[in-house]
Amino acid sequence: MKQFSILDPSAGFRTGFGFSIATSKSKNFLGLALGASLLAFSLSVEAQQPPPAIRVGFLHAGSMSVRLPHLEAFRQGLREHGYIEGKNLAIEVRFAEGKLDRLSDLAEELVSLKVDVIAAGTTRAMQAAKKTTATIPIVMVGASDPVASGLVAGLARPGGNVTGLSLLATELGGKRLELLKESLPKIQRVGVLDSGTGGTFALQLKETETAAKPLGVQLQLFKLQSANDFDPTFSRLTKERIDALTVPTAPLFDANIKKFADLTIINRMPAIYGFTEFSDAGGLMSYGPSLPDIYRRAATYVDKILKGRKPTDLPVEQPTKFEFVINLKTAKQIGLTIPQSVLYRTDRVIK
Repeated sequence: MKQFSILDPSAGFRTGFGFSIATSKSKNFLGLALGASLLAFSLSVEAQQPPPAIRVGFLHAGSMSVRLPHLEAFRQGLREHGYIEGKNLAIEVRFAEGKLDRLSDLAEELVSLKVDVIAAGTTRAMQAAKKTTATIPIVMVGASDPVASGLVAGLARPGGNVTGLSLLATELGGKRLELLKESLPKIQRVGVLDSGTGGTFALQLKETETAAKPLGVQLQLFKLQSANDFDPTFSRLTKERIDALTVPTAPLFDANIKKFADLTIINRMPAIYGFTEFSDAGGLMSYGPSLPDIYRRAATYVDKILKGRKPTDLPVEQPTKFEFVINLKTAKQIGLTIPQSVLYRTDRVIK
């Protein structure tokens, strides 16, 4: 008789029970029957296990296909603090896929599930969560400007039920324009895209306008309401002789990241973005905080709140790690040469 554990892959079962079965042909049926019985018993035991003690909601205005790596970074951060899905943790994930009118309903779903904490990505998702509940703690995962958008009273003392991490998105508009000008010294007319979703766009635009004058750059605003406006907008950009684009952070672009990057290549239109994901998808360049790092660090706030800390006592954290990425493959496709002095300053070059 051969002795082996049911955990042995050669046994064909993974029930978690160790036992011995006969290997002779005459006893095969008995062994299979016993294995099947133990498997059924194991599944029955698992089905009777109580649900995880902790339930965390995750709400995002963007696309799950784009933000899945960031969700995984958030999960990794929770694992680092000892929270394991299926054991002591359940995560309720809700993505609006760029449809901002869905955010309120999704936030209400999470509240109805009685989650212990809501982690929210994008300012609009955070605002929807705050409007829906004043009691469940909310962790901001990269707010553009949490004070200006009314999410918190101040960075040091947030007040209310909201705290977390900011993006410094409104302050970086000018820096992106400077990098665009240094990379392409001859540009004079730069298009700024307005997704029409409000939020903190006005603040981002103000910072960009402040930087434009000393750089000798003229800005022109182009409004878009949906992905259906992408093709007509690029036609206008060409007709009005726009030299380059600066693309603010917005759910509309987030949810259509690959399509937008492809259009910039087809139309030979240089553009700078706020997140490295756009450069990875084919965008020319990006400058902004590391999103995976922000999502992983958001788990620290969740852990502190679950252990009894109040959001109002946890200061809002601002990013300290920024990434400047240039896609040289895209530069070649649209016929551009990036100065070596700029390439030396990048954190990563995509070839």
